[in-house]
Amino acid sequence: MTDATTEPGNARRRAPEGELGTFEELPFTDGGVTHTVYRKGRGPVVIVITEMPGISPMVLGFADRVVALGCTAVLPDLFGEAGRDPLEGNALSMAGYGLKSMGGACISREFSVLATGKSSPVVSWLRALAHQEHARAGGPGVGVVGMCFTGGFALAMAVDDLVLAPVLSQPSLPFPIGASRKAAVDTSDADLAVVRQRCDAEGLRVLGLRFDGDPFVPRERFAFLKDRLGDGFVAVELRQADGHPDGPLGKHHSVLTGDLIDEPGEPTRAALDQVLDLFRSKLVTAAP
Repeated sequence: MTDATTEPGNARRRAPEGELGTFEELPFTDGGVTHTVYRKGRGPVVIVITEMPGISPMVLGFADRVVALGCTAVLPDLFGEAGRDPLEGNALSMAGYGLKSMGGACISREFSVLATGKSSPVVSWLRALAHQEHARAGGPGVGVVGMCFTGGFALAMAVDDLVLAPVLSQPSLPFPIGASRKAAVDTSDADLAVVRQRCDAEGLRVLGLRFDGDPFVPRERFAFLKDRLGDGFVAVELRQADGHPDGPLGKHHSVLTGDLIDEPGEPTRAALDQVLDLFRSKLVTAAP
């Protein structure tokens, strides 16, 4: 893992970057679907599902922090070019890469990008991956974090008793076009009911992260999750002013990566620490 970078103009440390070559690469197949998976570490498993446009150096840096906890980080490669820096190159190449990744995901049958009340088909594949990795690594269960396009996948995976620590970082599906999609998430009503039952009966907690004012994650979405999950949904809502001044988008969006200010006392760092503490308490210190 490389050190977090310090920006000359504002001395704000950015999220650290990891190197793809330090991860083991292997295929995983379930239901006739195969994706490459990257794995690193020892101990209980955390499935790290990348944000758009793909597994970036900053997503790898977040995974390295999971490894440092004493966990195994497992990253499924669902879209984009693993290891590519989405901010590298000229404006045209950056835009082209983002559009190519997004376009491919939008037409894929594995993802439900506009439908409300529906879990994406890829969730079944992710659940199977979690079971295989848990059988290999052991521990009390698994953690999972979805980011951006994949944020809601972590919620849908939590219907499985194996998932003990689900994290939804800026969950962006369905695309918030119209009031009904703003007040929704890409998880079926049946799956939401199961997760609510786990929250009430087992004390499961679903952690959600967003920046206020993020057009991809409207406040109505978190209000919907609070209504459906009650005290089982723990919302961490940051101000736009809390994000890194050199964030990659016009509005702050990526809580754990591109818009993170990696310094103690910063709200984004506190949000990151809350995620890591959840994995530590549910997976590491609870391990037999």
